[in-house]
Parts: sequence; structure tokens; C-alpha cells
Amino acid sequence: MKYVIIGNSAAAVGAIEGIRKIDTDGEIIVISKEPYHVYSRPLISYLLYGKTDEERMKYRKDNFYEVMNCKTILGKEAVKIHPERKEIELDDHTAVHYDKLLIATGSQPFIPSVEGLESVKSKFTFMSLDDAKDLDNSLTPDSKVLIIGAGLIGLKCAEGIRKKVSSITVVDLSDRILSSILDKEGASVVQSHIEKENIEFILNTSVAKFLDHKAILSNGEEVDFDVLVLAVGVRPNINLIKEINGKVDRGIVVDEFCQTSLSDIYAAGDCCESHDITTDQNKVLALLPNAYMMGECAGTNMAGGEKIYDKAIPMNAIGFFGLHLITAGSYEGDVYTQNIPGQYKKLFVKDGLLKGYIIIGNIEKAGIYTSLIRDRVPLSDIDFELICRKPSLMAFSKIERKKKLGGVIHGY
Repeated sequence: MKYVIIGNSAAAVGAIEGIRKIDTDGEIIVISKEPYHVYSRPLISYLLYGKTDEERMKYRKDNFYEVMNCKTILGKEAVKIHPERKEIELDDHTAVHYDKLLIATGSQPFIPSVEGLESVKSKFTFMSLDDAKDLDNSLTPDSKVLIIGAGLIGLKCAEGIRKKVSSITVVDLSDRILSSILDKEGASVVQSHIEKENIEFILNTSVAKFLDHKAILSNGEEVDFDVLVLAVGVRPNINLIKEINGKVDRGIVVDEFCQTSLSDIYAAGDCCESHDITTDQNKVLALLPNAYMMGECAGTNMAGGEKIYDKAIPMNAIGFFGLHLITAGSYEGDVYTQNIPGQYKKLFVKDGLLKGYIIIGNIEKAGIYTSLIRDRVPLSDIDFELICRKPSLMAFSKIERKKKLGGVIHGY
């Protein structure tokens, strides 16, 4: 059996490890347009911040491909799939045959259409190691940086470069920062913390046009800058599947086995849609843990095993200048709120289940809430009032505690 994986990030690693649990002999080939050993993308901001280096950013050890008996084709891009002859065409006009194929192509930055953007010479995105290196090379202590987008990518970029530049201004169309994961109160807590680092926010507005090193905002303000970072969102890389008439929506559509609508072709990670169990909707969940789990599921099934991926939830664990936050699930239903010094917490309950949460500050034991969501534990089976205030396994029934502490339930 010959397995080919297009992409070399968390989903690819999950797939490799999933395949090797079933098939220790089959050939595995990994194709990636990036020339690097697999690395953790969320750490690129810490690379610029000086908290890590390229060696420590590696998502698996140096001998990972050797141990897993994988061949890598790095620095070359897969440009077309020929499903009728089970071949992948690369940008150097060579071809690679496959028996089972995984698409793990991730996503790419969305570049907005703004008048004058083409005239800005020093502009960057912030998703890859090369992006981070290019941005770093452009910065000087006198640089005035304008970041378009106050989401996760934009703010991690701001944190990464803060000590390297003179000023940072962040502009976003939303009325709050991190609008995809935080409510207004939570966003206010995080914004106040980041502003202490001398980072300025201009919200509720967008860039109308660029004039050399000046951005003219839709509210009439003008912002001077030397370096521009575009961080307004990402788009899944779906073209390889779309071009051969595979089913796509906002992302590549896969079933619970992570198989696409095409024979012997699977997909996993940020290029795909997942089924969010907290909203019962299919959506793109561009998150590293989901990417790994999807990849592992796909790899297991590609190798002839049977595994389903049915616990997807939106989830983010992140920190800015020492302030940590975790969010998960959906924000609908009844709300439990705790807002005390050092911690902002909201839990969302609907239909007798915990559907989502926001925690800012003390994030210890947040995993208990995540477990309640993923496992869809009926709140009537536990002491939820206690868990709201003090998350602890003691609030679970004896049977549930045994399950979570090792799965031993004999005698019950």
C-alpha cells in the first residue's frame, strides 16, 4: 500500500501516526511546498518574541520521519490530482502515484481588496515560518507597524514583535478584539491588558485606502506606518479537491471517517469542514488539536482500520503578554458568570448540557469543562453547581470519576 499525504503540519502528523498503528510496512510519502521539518505554527509569534527557536518549534523530533519510515518531498507543491490514474502532479512536472491519498493542505491568508494596497511595499501575512522570517527582517526599532485584524493571528503577531518596534496600531472592523471567540466583556478584559503594552486599537472601522505609508480609515482617521501586516482571516485550501469535482463548501466536505466524496481520497485539518457537536453544524475549525485528531482518524481509516471523528468543537487556548485564556464550544443558552479579580469565566448551558465556556486568567482545570462538552455529559448526572464554582473531579459521580481516571469501571 502506498499512502501519500499532501501537507506537513498537525493533520499530516496525525495521519502518519494513525497509519502506523495499523500498517507498519506500507510506504508513506509526505509532500509539502514548505521546505521545513514539521513545526508548530502557533509558535511563530514566540519565535519573534525570542521565547523559542526553530529547533524547539519542531512538532516532532528530528528522527520522526525516519522512525515512521516516511519519505518526504519538501519544497515542492502538489498542483493537480489525476484521480483516474491515481497520480499527483508536482510543480516540477514530476508525478507521484498513490493508493490512498490525504489532503492536509491547511489554509491561506485572506487578502482584502483595498485601494492602494498594491503600492504598499512592506506588507506581510503571518501564518508560516517564512512569513515570520520575512516580517522579522523588515523590522527596525523605529518601525511603526499597522496590523489589520484584531483576531488571534493579528494579536499574536503584535505580541511577537512588540519589543522590536517603535509602535503598533491594530485596526479592526469589529467592535471588539478577538470577536470570533470572546464576548464583549471578555474582549474588554483582554484589550485592557494588551493596551498596557503600548499597543493601540482602533475598532469599528476599516482601511478605506492606502497612500504610500499612510492608511486612510473609513472613520476619517489616518494612520502612518512603515510596515503593514494583513491578518484579517484565512481561507481553506480546497482547490485540489474542487478541481476534480470533489464536494466542497466553505471547506472540503468529509464524512465521519474523514473521507472526501472521492474514492480513496481523504482530507483533514484546516482545509476541511468538521461537525461542531455544540451547534450541530458543519464548519471550518482551523485549530491544531482538531487537525491532529482528524488526521489520526483519516490515517487509521486509510490503513484499513475503523475510526470516526465525532467530537469536534471550537476551542482556543492562547495567551497574550502573560494573560491566558481558553474558550470552547458555542455561546448560547443559560449563562453562569464569574468575574472576580484574576479570573473572568462564563459557562453556557443548553438542553441539559454544557455547550461552551470562556475563561480568562486562571485557566487551571479548564479541561474538565472541555471534557463535559466533548463527552456530552448530562449535567443532571454531576454536581454542576460545584463544578461551576470549583471544577473538580469530585463533582462527578463515582463511575464517571473512574472513567476519567483510567477507564476502569469493573464492578459497576
